[in-house]
Amino acid sequence: MLKSKMTSTGVALMLVSLLLLGGCKSIRVTPMSVRMAESEMKRSPEGWMLDFSDRLKWNYCHGLVSQSFLDVYDRYGDEKFFKYVKQYADTMIYENGEIIGYKPHEFNIDRINTGKILFRLYNKTKDEKYKKALDLQRSQLKEHPRTQEGGFWHKKVYPCQMWLDGLYMGAPFYAQYGKEFNEPEVFPDVVNQFMLIRKHLYDPATGLFRHAWDECRQQAWADSITGQSAHVWGRAMGWYAMALVDALDFIPAETPRRDSMVIIFRELVQAVEKVQDPATGLWYQVLDQGTREGNYLESSCSAMFTYAILKGVRMGYLDASHRQIALKSYDGIIKNFIRENADGTISITRGCAVAGLGGKPYRSGTFEYYISEPVRDDDPKAVGPFIMASLEMEDFKK
Repeated sequence: MLKSKMTSTGVALMLVSLLLLGGCKSIRVTPMSVRMAESEMKRSPEGWMLDFSDRLKWNYCHGLVSQSFLDVYDRYGDEKFFKYVKQYADTMIYENGEIIGYKPHEFNIDRINTGKILFRLYNKTKDEKYKKALDLQRSQLKEHPRTQEGGFWHKKVYPCQMWLDGLYMGAPFYAQYGKEFNEPEVFPDVVNQFMLIRKHLYDPATGLFRHAWDECRQQAWADSITGQSAHVWGRAMGWYAMALVDALDFIPAETPRRDSMVIIFRELVQAVEKVQDPATGLWYQVLDQGTREGNYLESSCSAMFTYAILKGVRMGYLDASHRQIALKSYDGIIKNFIRENADGTISITRGCAVAGLGGKPYRSGTFEYYISEPVRDDDPKAVGPFIMASLEMEDFKK
């Protein structure tokens, strides 16, 4: 009788009492990484629906979130996460390895990122269509246009340009392919991509990196002398930070200049920590403009930096003292960006929907441009890195 009369408030109070009495060990708390992944699966019941899609896409956002789901699967072993990603891949890939909507000779480096999910699918299932699709994406990089020093263009439609974003889209896949399929000549080429970014996009005045560089100095957004864009976009630097810690997983220790990648990562983290908001532990949409009117604390770059720093400490690239920076930022994400929804899901708020340079309509790269792009909840560029950062937190706590 007592159980049937117990109200929801009574249940809540009972749980609080158990916690206060030290009974929390008997209460299973769902990890935040799992909660966000399950929430995103509820919002997008099939993988092709990720990124608010209404049609099939082989899109870097789908790859980013799917990659984080596979990380959750690896950590906790729940098959539903693996099956979700596999269903997306099976929807997109024909038996001959061709991928719906993917055209290698468009030379869009964004499209490479999604290929990372195929390594784990192939290793687990041994289905040859995944290997064929991996080889197809690898073939793009064999012909992809480059700068005079060997840096991959961001896209064929953006000639002469390297973007920070592009290092995350291409380099970890490229390095993992080299490791998985015995192409050792890949590794110096991967390292060179990071060296070129350091050479051409680094701002010595701040230690930060500008969003993009135009080798040909043709774009209106490019400085006529340096070729750099004008500002430091938070998410672009977040992409670069994640690219460094992820690509290093696959590059052998003896590879020339690999140690320089670690140094670059350390310098990047030191510069990023200097512009961290002291009150919340978060980072701004435009990193080099701080509290300038219109600038705002943004969730995707905050999650990316949190993930990269936590992983950097775990892998030994950073001193353990840096972990406190990431713990503060993770706490700031939970307090400022994570929302509990009425249906039991959670959302991550305040993510910049998109930002770029050039194109039609033309994106100027000014401060006013970056703060004018739409802001939305549950943007995949925030969802995926938040799951990845949460997994790092969960491993650390364990």
